[in-house]
Amino acid sequence: MTKPLLDPDVADVAPNESALTAYDEQHVVTYIRLLQAEGEGADWREVARVILHMDPEREPERTRSAYQSHLARAKWVTEQGRLLRGTGSK
Repeated sequence: MTKPLLDPDVADVAPNESALTAYDEQHVVTYIRLLQAEGEGADWREVARVILHMDPEREPERTRSAYQSHLARAKWVTEQGRLLRGTGSK
């Protein structure tokens, strides 16, 4: 696993493959931040601004879709037990 970036740009839609992807590995920190924000009850619009670098007022549909797909992917990766496997190993 490559070292994850701290604040990478995100795609409009997270991967939907049944296996961990290079994109997932690069976005481990993003996924963790999304899960933490959800756990704290943060407003999705603020989360999108801060974590995804998207503007929900200017592009509401694109931003909401990106937020939902990345949060769903973060949950999938976590449920598969793969989110932290290999991180910190260099």
